[in-house]
Amino acid sequence: MRKEFIEEMKTVLQDEQKRLMHALKNSTAGGKFPEYGDDEDENANEIADFTNNLSVDSQLAKELRDIRSALSRIDDGTYGIDKYTGEEIEEDRLRARPTSTSSVASKKTLTQEF
Repeated sequence: MRKEFIEEMKTVLQDEQKRLMHALKNSTAGGKFPEYGDDEDENANEIADFTNNLSVDSQLAKELRDIRSALSRIDDGTYGIDKYTGEEIEEDRLRARPTSTSSVASKKTLTQEF
């Protein structure tokens, strides 16, 4: 894999990591239960908002974990290598999804097995 491409992807991943860390830091959930009042409708809204915020935080944390994993693969020289076949992942695939660990062909094969 071209060194320039790896450096480009590293920059993209680092920028996304910063964005996600900022989003998690400024999350409205923060593990706090909202307090809108004591009416039944307000209580229902509190529960709905709390659940939605936890879901968003969970997704952000998963994305951050995937980015850190990709950066780790860059550091150890395994970035862009399909974890199923050991072959290089297409640059277009990595541009579209920089955290990918498999090629399009491997992913299609894997999803057809289920």
